[in-house]
Amino acid sequence: MNEVFEELRAAAHTAWARRRLVLGVAWGVCLLGWIAVALIPNSYESKARIYVQLDDVLSDQLKIANGGEDEIQRVKKTLAGAVNLEKVIRGTDLGRQIASQREMERAVAKLAEDVKVESIEDNLFTITAHVGERHLSDAENARMAQTVVQKLIDIFREENIAGNRGEVADTVVFLDQQLDQRKAELEAAEAKLSIFEAENPELVGGSIAIAGRLSGTRQELRGVEADLAAAQSALAAISGQLAGTPRTLAGGNGDGSALGQAQGQLAGLQARGLTDSHPDIVALKRQIALLQRSGGGAIAGTPNPAYSSLVSIKAEREANVQALLARKAALQSEISGAMADQASEPAVSAEANRISRDYEVLKRKYDELLQNREEMRLRGQVESERSSFKFNVVDPPTTPRLPASPNRPLLLIGVLMAGVAAGIGTVFALTQLRSTFATAAGLERALDLPVLGTISETLTESGRALRAKRMKLFYAGSGALAGMCVLLLGIEFVQRGMIA
Repeated sequence: MNEVFEELRAAAHTAWARRRLVLGVAWGVCLLGWIAVALIPNSYESKARIYVQLDDVLSDQLKIANGGEDEIQRVKKTLAGAVNLEKVIRGTDLGRQIASQREMERAVAKLAEDVKVESIEDNLFTITAHVGERHLSDAENARMAQTVVQKLIDIFREENIAGNRGEVADTVVFLDQQLDQRKAELEAAEAKLSIFEAENPELVGGSIAIAGRLSGTRQELRGVEADLAAAQSALAAISGQLAGTPRTLAGGNGDGSALGQAQGQLAGLQARGLTDSHPDIVALKRQIALLQRSGGGAIAGTPNPAYSSLVSIKAEREANVQALLARKAALQSEISGAMADQASEPAVSAEANRISRDYEVLKRKYDELLQNREEMRLRGQVESERSSFKFNVVDPPTTPRLPASPNRPLLLIGVLMAGVAAGIGTVFALTQLRSTFATAAGLERALDLPVLGTISETLTESGRALRAKRMKLFYAGSGALAGMCVLLLGIEFVQRGMIA
């Protein structure tokens, strides 16, 4: 620790011994540093806060472009986008000296670094602009920063309120054009489909429709076969029951004859709609004819009503079986025809598939375009009467009174301290190069030999007068250096007062 203090004391002694060199280096460094600080243009900052409301009730339902979280991100990206920044440059004095597209691109890139858009909350944004152009004065830079922020707000309001309605109108016009084109294509497809269906009615809908009809017919055939089996079983049961039932009951007076009974049964069957070619009708007519030739065919005993009822039921069930058999034959014929169409005309079936597929695709696209057109029209009405986009300026662009950067007072003081440090460092470096020693202890450590003593400096009267004169010059130079720093600080604060 003692050695450290010794080194510090030696360095201070060396600096004081060569104080004029320290002062000269400090003056040189400070002048250069202050000139560099003076050349740095002041950058002024203007800030504004805006509130963008995108939570309209109809936004999600109508899919309006200004609704949802995606639109919040779009606001952040497009507000300070290259297109908007170029409009700002062209609309302000920033573009006054720009003569080429390359210069414009560089100006846009620089302004993009100086303009920041931050989202404080979901719908609250802060716009900050820094402007520090060398060809503009401080007052002009301050006004320019405010102008840039205000221009961004105006462009954003124009594009997202007035421009959005024009975008909706243009979209509706485009959709109308697309609808007219798709309508013509759909009408042509409908005409082609109608002609094909008229020429090939059995292939309407293509192979898919044929396969669907074939599957439905087969399913219906299975149901008819099940019903037929049940009807045949019921007919067999009633036939067995009829075989065991007598026609007449013994012991009666026989008020009714067999001829009358047969004629009654014939009338009942004809009442149910059976034709003369029906087997039951033919059998009864043959029986009536035999009874008439035998003289009335009176049979002793009373006719059995149960037998007559069973005969009627049997006839009904026979008719049901015949109807099911006829339906089964028709379905089998239909299945055979559909299978023949699939097997015999593959090219026609493929053509039917293509025509049906093209028609369905065109119709679906047309319906989608029609729905989109109606949504856009409704959206246009909503935008006109009740806009979902609400834009409020919470804090208008501020007029900067003080430069945001650089911190010139701090830089001026820092340059002064750096100049003094540079002077001391220069003296210390020269001392190390010349291998001189400020103290006897330093010499003893360097040579590793004992130092017996030191000789003090003795000055004459003229030498002391010269030293006093040099001290006055040193104090004057040091005071002038400090005064120069104070003067520059004063000029800086005066300039700031002029901006305010």
